[in-house]
Amino acid sequence: MIKLVDIRYVRLGTRNLDEAVSYATETLGLELVGRENGRAYVRGDNRDHNICYFQGDPDDHTLAFEVLTRTELDAAAAQLESAGHAVHIGSDEECAERRVLAFINFRDPTGNGIDLVLRPFHSGVRYFPSRDAGITEFNHVGLRTTDAPRDEEFWCTHFNIHANDWIGPAPLLSFDKMHHRLALFPASGPGIQHINFQVESTDDIMRSYYFLTERQVKIVFGPGRHATSGAQFLYFDGPDGMVYEYSHGVRMIEDPDYRPKQYPFTPESFCVWGSKPDIPEFQS
Repeated sequence: MIKLVDIRYVRLGTRNLDEAVSYATETLGLELVGRENGRAYVRGDNRDHNICYFQGDPDDHTLAFEVLTRTELDAAAAQLESAGHAVHIGSDEECAERRVLAFINFRDPTGNGIDLVLRPFHSGVRYFPSRDAGITEFNHVGLRTTDAPRDEEFWCTHFNIHANDWIGPAPLLSFDKMHHRLALFPASGPGIQHINFQVESTDDIMRSYYFLTERQVKIVFGPGRHATSGAQFLYFDGPDGMVYEYSHGVRMIEDPDYRPKQYPFTPESFCVWGSKPDIPEFQS
């Protein structure tokens, strides 16, 4: 069993690096950590970075999780290879680009790029937002899947991951007390489906709703509240077709006897307030 301890970052290819950086700082409210060699690093918490944008194919996405020791990283590589998943061991140059001590990369059965990283950098300086969006942390990612039951089995077999709820075939997965760190949504191909940042309050969600609306940023879902996690949310469009989410009040699973629930794939299962999603993966 490969033990994940944190979700670390996403890497996103972009057609226009300047536009992506402007959006991340001026609209999302993230802090620009630095730019180098066609890459830009931004963050919304005390991690070194949450997103690395790079000049390249906008369909080129990678999601990273952290493991604790080199022994665990080596064992993960051996386990994945023995299960038939090709593993790439990061070079010194690639580690420097990711700001980690070491990493391996593989693809899940759908073809999503995944990094497992060892000792990713933290920042010695607190996060300083470029606008007051109320962001407290990079929290979770929605991932596309071409076969949700197959990919759920992959994650739950090889990793310390379990489903806390389902919406139709879409599992909401976690490796810690957070309701979900990873959600798998049926789609025609691989890719990161949305990126979530937690915010401090309901007021932050509503302030951003009006801020984004005034700037003609397309709201694709919300404001609303998820039936599964209980989180209040707002989803909106970003560059290169990426969807971003602010949410507040996501459920923590403290009860060891908690039983996952099966919800139908209906708008009411996504939002108890009645908001309807304009997101393909959330529509039947």
